[in-house]
Amino acid sequence: MSIKVHADVRFGNVCDVEVVEARGSTEVRFAADPHGGPECLWFCFRIERGGRKPPAGRKLKLVLKHSRNMLGITLPYGVHPVVRPAGGDWTRLGEPTVQELPDGRRLLSWAARTPKTHLDVAFCYPYGPEEIEELAADCDGFWQTDTIGVSQKGRPLVRLSNTFGDEGGDRPGLYLVARQHSSEMTGSWVLDGFLRHVATLGDDAPVVWAVPLSNIDGVLQGDYGKDNFPYDLNRAWGNPPMRHETLVYQRDIGGWLKRCRGVLGIDFHSPGGAEREGVYCFVPDAKVLPDMHHTVAQWTEPIATSLTDVYAAEKFARVADYPSRWDTPTFGRYFWETLGLPALCVETSYGMAHERVLTREHYRDIGRRFAQGVLTRLSASP
Repeated sequence: MSIKVHADVRFGNVCDVEVVEARGSTEVRFAADPHGGPECLWFCFRIERGGRKPPAGRKLKLVLKHSRNMLGITLPYGVHPVVRPAGGDWTRLGEPTVQELPDGRRLLSWAARTPKTHLDVAFCYPYGPEEIEELAADCDGFWQTDTIGVSQKGRPLVRLSNTFGDEGGDRPGLYLVARQHSSEMTGSWVLDGFLRHVATLGDDAPVVWAVPLSNIDGVLQGDYGKDNFPYDLNRAWGNPPMRHETLVYQRDIGGWLKRCRGVLGIDFHSPGGAEREGVYCFVPDAKVLPDMHHTVAQWTEPIATSLTDVYAAEKFARVADYPSRWDTPTFGRYFWETLGLPALCVETSYGMAHERVLTREHYRDIGRRFAQGVLTRLSASP
């Protein structure tokens, strides 16, 4: 049996590949490619089988190398990649088996079925333009898609909206983004569930403008996207902005504010690769922006209640205190400091929330509950 491994798939990413044939089993050893950035985490690739049919009972073992160099996988448990056989659907793998090497490095491995033709492997459930089309179709035209500009490589930047509002209008408005770090696809799945719930409100919905794939170049190239050069998209929100995409979004936000009463911005992310705390939000530091911290807390409390302890982290609202390669404004700081509006940065883990292994429907349920919490606060606003 011959095995070929390649990244010629949607959002492809793999490197340092070895295929090891042993008696009764085949090992595919691989690593996540940083694609020129300082951090890596995302992988997505295809294993193709050629030659004769494998003997009955032959096993396939997926072996992840260099996990300690991947963001947030200092402890390996909680990493649950997904696989998809030809003609099938994505499913989760279980907990990894951990092999300690003599020098302290670790190999993480999972058992999988030997494919009849091919098997796709990814760090988490992929989400891209096709899933946005599915969302729009499922919501029966509630969401309009518009191209609001182009990326640094000339790709369309797509925004969804339920209405353009009215010039000088007072209808409350939400501005939502996901995937500033291109492989943080849980953000897109949660936003997907959020938008599906908003669509059930019909004409009673607020003015919602949403960008599900804000770092479209990185998404389609299979980049991880955290701190990628020339500038992390979520560290480019200064004046002037440091990325063309951010310039596009700032000007689109300006148009949104002219056509509604802007009440909240939300930026959907994913945390470190093995985190399993549940969903949490970054909020402004009470010591630096006390009034804005109080304002944002009025949103986080009903959201945490809606998520319940099934999904919400024990510490739901927290201040970002990790080191950054750029001390420049994020989406949140742009809203808090420049616009004077509340904003949330949402983190939803790749694999687990507490002891629950997350599926796509769990992510959509998180988005639905998140939307319910936002709407609860909105209904209580003066």
